[in-house]
Amino acid sequence: MAGNQRATRRRYSKEMKAQVIAECELPGASVAKVAMSHGINANVVHGWRKLARGASEVAHPREFVPVAFEAAVVPHTGERGIEVEVRRGAVTMKITWPLSAAAEFGAWMRELLR
Repeated sequence: MAGNQRATRRRYSKEMKAQVIAECELPGASVAKVAMSHGINANVVHGWRKLARGASEVAHPREFVPVAFEAAVVPHTGERGIEVEVRRGAVTMKITWPLSAAAEFGAWMRELLR
């Protein structure tokens, strides 16, 4: 270990950070390669990108837009339909599909599970 040498934290100007982030956004750019070309650790650049995305989301917040629709009334014909419960994270969908349209249900499920 060398004498009394202390590691100092490197500081980068806003312009430098903006330039590096802009280079990372170019088509085909690799964050690791851009960081290496500037002598910066890739994790530092990933952090800058995350902060930049957060700042842009605050400037342009996404807004929930409610959508109203009428529930389809399925006439009860006595036959049971295909009943499926699909879970994606915190969202659960319960779907009932008529047996007469089983082929269409299969195609729909294939698209959903892609």
